[in-house]
Amino acid sequence: MSRFQNKIELFDSTLRDGAQGEGISFSVLDKIKIVQLLDEIGVDYVEAGNPGSNPKDLEFFREISNLSLKKVKLVAFGATRRRNIDVTEDANLASLIQAGTDYVSIFGKSWDFQVTDIIRTTLEENLAMIRDTIGYMVSQGKGVIFDAEHFYDGYIEHREYALETVLEAARAGAQSIALCDTRGGTIPSIIADATREVVDLLESDYPDLIIGIHTHNDISCAEASSLLAVEAGARQVQGTFIGFGERCGNANLATIIPSLQLKLGFDVLTPEELSRLTYTSHAIAEISNISIPHGTAYIGRSAFTHKGGMHIDGVSKNPKAFEHIAPEDVGNERRFLTSEVSGRSTILKQIQKYAPDLDKNAPQTTHIIDKLKTLEMEGYQFEGAESSFELVIAKELGKYTPFFSLDHYRTLGEMPPTGDAETSHTAVVKVFVNGQSAIEAAQGDGPVHALDKALRGVLETFYPCLAQIRLTDYKVRVLDSMHASAAKVRVLIETSEEEMSWSTMGVSTDIIEASWLALVDSIEYKLMKEGVIPASDHTKGE
Repeated sequence: MSRFQNKIELFDSTLRDGAQGEGISFSVLDKIKIVQLLDEIGVDYVEAGNPGSNPKDLEFFREISNLSLKKVKLVAFGATRRRNIDVTEDANLASLIQAGTDYVSIFGKSWDFQVTDIIRTTLEENLAMIRDTIGYMVSQGKGVIFDAEHFYDGYIEHREYALETVLEAARAGAQSIALCDTRGGTIPSIIADATREVVDLLESDYPDLIIGIHTHNDISCAEASSLLAVEAGARQVQGTFIGFGERCGNANLATIIPSLQLKLGFDVLTPEELSRLTYTSHAIAEISNISIPHGTAYIGRSAFTHKGGMHIDGVSKNPKAFEHIAPEDVGNERRFLTSEVSGRSTILKQIQKYAPDLDKNAPQTTHIIDKLKTLEMEGYQFEGAESSFELVIAKELGKYTPFFSLDHYRTLGEMPPTGDAETSHTAVVKVFVNGQSAIEAAQGDGPVHALDKALRGVLETFYPCLAQIRLTDYKVRVLDSMHASAAKVRVLIETSEEEMSWSTMGVSTDIIEASWLALVDSIEYKLMKEGVIPASDHTKGE
């Protein structure tokens, strides 16, 4: 059976289970960008939403169908058929088929308490719901991942029935079965024992069936339980990429992956994919508008940080003195807090995308790293704002000429007339392009909207291609809450046109200025990518 293979399948549920986390809200564009990041790093399956309960998820599945993916297989999520109806009459199953994915994830009850007291049907009918739903989806040409919901709770209280639900799913044709610690409270040793029993039970009759593990973190054991389940024979690991999800969150794939690969020797990602782990994690965090705690294993800012005394001395002589892996393996970096020495392997890799001939000893590399270090101290964080990062590199390499210069901008806000929220703010922007001055005023729904309209409006005369772009997302993060309303903020915006989108950022104690800096970067990035030749003189005319 699959327990003897060395390959581990990664099943990411950031866009479904993760979206149920407190404070998480994804736009369709957010979800598409996360899928692209997960595809780039080599995730096998992405559970992208529940089309039966969320119209926005159906819109996402329509949009994502136009995207070419290298490895990721998209999965639509839904429940077994409702009790006492035919599968062909179930609206949820119809939505799953409408989503158009080759794979579906079907959850069904494995705990008798959930069957009798929550969905209020008989144990026999629940087995029929599992059997009928999986069989129907297989007949529709779908690969079925069965989520045995509450499996471990059921195993503890009514072992025989929990195992029977898994057998029913296998008989019906599921290609994999994920054993779920849905409440997140099962002790890891029990998860290991139960998983091993399931693997042994199905091994001979269903040699191609993959057993998966799906854990939640309510007793802070989700990652440990996942690792033990793999050692017991599970070969698919489900989780969210940086661990957020319902209640205390899901198993954190970003910390499980390197443990599986570097500690246990399983085949998960290529070395190149693994080296993107830290970047991908922080990019997803930026899109999700959350921060990764500094102390997060492998990917946190402090994961390879050393402060003073014997630690710095030991690591300077030989990193393995206090580091269990090389930070470069997961795309992170070593930091010494008591000196100016700071590894920048990840940044160097990004620089080499735009200047492949540069190495770590080139003067230009040093200048760029110093510049980025300064910007980081000011609050910039370029994961998730790759376009601003590219502009910094272009400027430091002397490959950039400004497209305009600002004379001034002004914003005015007021309580809008009733029913006229889109005119709550007015912005005026005056710029110089090749010695010519131009000014534009615009009204908008808030100061940023008004600034965006005014800036693009004043520049479209000189650069007509700007008429095609639009601001599609806007996020603000307070960097130092101790200063209350005077705190520094980081603004991340996303700009789009047709099939292309890009992200930029600005940092300031003034939220309007931070927004302005991000808006300017978005426009300059667009013009630079279009190959527009900037005017050579942006000074005021005589």
